[in-house]
Amino acid sequence: INAEYMGYIFLNMGCGSTRKVRDPSKPNVSFMLGGPGCGKGTQCSKIVKEFPNVVHLSAGELLREEMASGSKNAILIDTYIKEGKIVPVKITCGLLKQAMEKHGWEKKEFIVDGYPRNKDNYDGWEAEIGSSVNILQVLSLECPKEVMLDRVMKRSTTGGRTDDNITSFNKRYDTYLNETWPIIEMFRKKGLVRSINVARTIDEIFADVKKLFQQIKAEISKLYNLSLIHISEPTRRYAISYAVFCLKKKNK
Repeated sequence: INAEYMGYIFLNMGCGSTRKVRDPSKPNVSFMLGGPGCGKGTQCSKIVKEFPNVVHLSAGELLREEMASGSKNAILIDTYIKEGKIVPVKITCGLLKQAMEKHGWEKKEFIVDGYPRNKDNYDGWEAEIGSSVNILQVLSLECPKEVMLDRVMKRSTTGGRTDDNITSFNKRYDTYLNETWPIIEMFRKKGLVRSINVARTIDEIFADVKKLFQQIKAEISKLYNLSLIHISEPTRRYAISYAVFCLKKKNK
């Protein structure tokens, strides 16, 4: 029996803790949210270098790749983007799920960059993927608007993105403030948000990001390594039997 799965079964029997723990049969997901110019992509690239088992997924990149692939959704995606509309959430979530499966659905941890950005995104995620994954944390990259604008404008002078201009920045910032921030607050009420001050150097920011990832991994290990030392032998045997039963039921 997988030790991690055994710990999960044992804890959820109520023998060791009343705290809700993640299901080890499901992949783990961290969200990274923040306004334009917060450095989400930069931090995600450093995360995957430091933690090789973590896969970075960007909803925007997945949509652009799908559009370029010539798939049945390519024309639809292209049309929505050209008309300035939000691509149907079902398509975006489907692409995210496909990417997760491609990288190893049960063996990997994922950092999803820039999603969910609004209530529609969140509802779509919950409907399409929510119950299939464990949400570990939501990293909220935060800094003053002036810092974001300064970074975006500097990026525009070095071959940045087409939306690296003041007009687009203001629209993106308003979307972040009015639509994304309420989602961050919703996650905060669930105790999932880890706020990070990004008005600092890249390395200073990553020092905190790295620490958060290390802390949550330590938390998980602590939960699953709660030994069965303090329980009676009959309870230990019952826990093992119950774990076997759950595994057989899961594999049917």
